[in-house]
Amino acid sequence: MKKGRIILDRDYQVAKTDPRIFGSFLEHLGRAVYEGIYQPGNKFADENGFRQDTMALIRELNVPVVRYPGGNFVSNYNWEDTVGPRENRPARLDLAWRTMEPNTFGLDEFMDWCRAANTSPMMAINLGTRGAEQARDVIEYCNIEKGSKFSDLRRKYGHEKPHNIRLWCLGNEMDGPWQMGAKTAAEYGRLAEETAKIMRGVDPTIELVACGSCGVGMKTFGTWDATVLDHCYDYVDYLSMHQYFDLTQNADAKDFLANTLSMDAFISSVASICDYVKAVKHSKKTINISFDEWNVWYHSKAADAKREPWCLAPPLLEDIYTFMDALLVGGMLITLLKHADRVKIACLAQLVNVIAPIMTSDTGAWRQTIYWPYLHASLYGRGTVLQTLVDSPKYDSANYTDVPYLDSVAVMDEDRITIFALNRDLEEDMEISCDLRQFAGYHVARHIVMTHDDLEAINTEANPDNVAPADGGNAALQDGKLSAVLGKKSWNVIVLEK
Repeated sequence: MKKGRIILDRDYQVAKTDPRIFGSFLEHLGRAVYEGIYQPGNKFADENGFRQDTMALIRELNVPVVRYPGGNFVSNYNWEDTVGPRENRPARLDLAWRTMEPNTFGLDEFMDWCRAANTSPMMAINLGTRGAEQARDVIEYCNIEKGSKFSDLRRKYGHEKPHNIRLWCLGNEMDGPWQMGAKTAAEYGRLAEETAKIMRGVDPTIELVACGSCGVGMKTFGTWDATVLDHCYDYVDYLSMHQYFDLTQNADAKDFLANTLSMDAFISSVASICDYVKAVKHSKKTINISFDEWNVWYHSKAADAKREPWCLAPPLLEDIYTFMDALLVGGMLITLLKHADRVKIACLAQLVNVIAPIMTSDTGAWRQTIYWPYLHASLYGRGTVLQTLVDSPKYDSANYTDVPYLDSVAVMDEDRITIFALNRDLEEDMEISCDLRQFAGYHVARHIVMTHDDLEAINTEANPDNVAPADGGNAALQDGKLSAVLGKKSWNVIVLEK
């Protein structure tokens, strides 16, 4: 049996987690909104059309923030089409996903849904086909109480009090050639700068996210981010990052599970670029990271390419996640927590039906495999992240070298310490130890384990608990020394309480 060691010191801290690191994302794409969270006439829908079965699973996750309405969708989005009496709202062609958008669920409905779901909005604005003027108008509609054209329009439409949306994205993936209204770094940087100034003129209390490069594989990665920040550094608070992992780009499962090394390097690179611009500008302000799209995504791509255009809420990007996917998602959550000093916002993309932890049919909603590590991180990952060193055997794979079989991070919060641990070894259990004598008075309250014999195992509506966690791990604490055996290919959550 392999042996690993987790090394902690209570005074060696990364940062306190911003709860928004456990956020998610809803785009007008596929069945995410229509049939996902909103389905009037469904037996689970309330008087607003909000599906309560889906709502219950979202509340269980304790999602702090939800990014909306896109995504690629936002670059052709006219917010005015989505408010007021539904019978007056026009149907529009969504050019991002080549579907029909009826606009029956719009901005005000999303805000009502957020309140019902106990979450907060992260609103994206259209900087593709539109610009600073519509950004000025929509923030006036949302955040000004009364006495102006758009604030009074909101009151007329039934929302007397402002929505008070604090967090705004300045467009989406603007360096992507697939994006409607894609721009060069200089074009986008100037637009983001002027739009940010105008939006802050309406409401100085907001936070703004500028578009970083779409991914580390983009030809302009690095130069894009530096150029954009050179223009808008003084007016924004965060730079966005997006990353998805695709098994078809990996040689095998061991290589796939090592992808967190790429994510770790990507975060470090973007933080370095932000700090480079800070140094060049002699600024005292630090730009942090909004990792507002991340997940595994590859199962649905072939099927999506064959569907007919201009349908209403077709099933798109409906990845059915495996146990192996859940292991990687757990590793990605560990990586985000390790960078809590710079990653302040992160959004699992997406929340319902579309590359999502929750799936629905007309007859119910159920948890996909990736739901579980996301739930555990959201519930137990809030607190102060400790610098977590791992001493573990390593392996090489097709795309990575020196991959530790053990990946782990610890979070301390008042009277609780949580150790998240992933055993990447597909064939052998691992005995781990951790010296916790600095942390007096704790006991092992829970050792949650999620494992399965079959890496390809999935959850379905008929068998929703096929892949699910269970208490019953063997973690023990004696004389300040923690020991446990982590099963092969397993996700583990060890909770210690005073």
